[in-house]
Amino acid sequence: MLLRKNHNKPANSGRVLKLTVQFATDKTNIPNRQQFRNWVSAALNKPAEIVIRIVDIAEGEELNRKFRAKDSATNVLTFVYDDSLPLMGDIVLCAPVISMEAEQQHKDLMAHYAHLTVHGVLHLQGYDHINDEDASIMESLETKIIAGFNYPDPYAIRQ
Repeated sequence: MLLRKNHNKPANSGRVLKLTVQFATDKTNIPNRQQFRNWVSAALNKPAEIVIRIVDIAEGEELNRKFRAKDSATNVLTFVYDDSLPLMGDIVLCAPVISMEAEQQHKDLMAHYAHLTVHGVLHLQGYDHINDEDASIMESLETKIIAGFNYPDPYAIRQ
């Protein structure tokens, strides 16, 4: 497991969501724990234990290289450790990449964080976008969930 110290699955605590947020970045203007909790809860449809880790470029590059054999940081990485109940997984968000994308794509930074958090939570639950049909389903769900926070469609083309 990437971010967890205890590899044992805990007894059912009756909680629907156990969320840990780790801030491992010097970047400012990032969401707070409650914002992450709201976004995760909106996308989650089963009991889960999730760690969200917000990282800088160096850690993002290291993780992407180690787990995806890519030599650059990416916006979000998702790691599923147990897909039974409670679902267990980690979501890594690379703050500098997300900030850069939001600026380049003319998106509100918090809306972009919300979208990528929801995207990661859907991956934890088995959704994917490898083929067009699966991508359409996943993107539709993301758009619907994000709209619940009054954010625009994350897939709409911006000028």
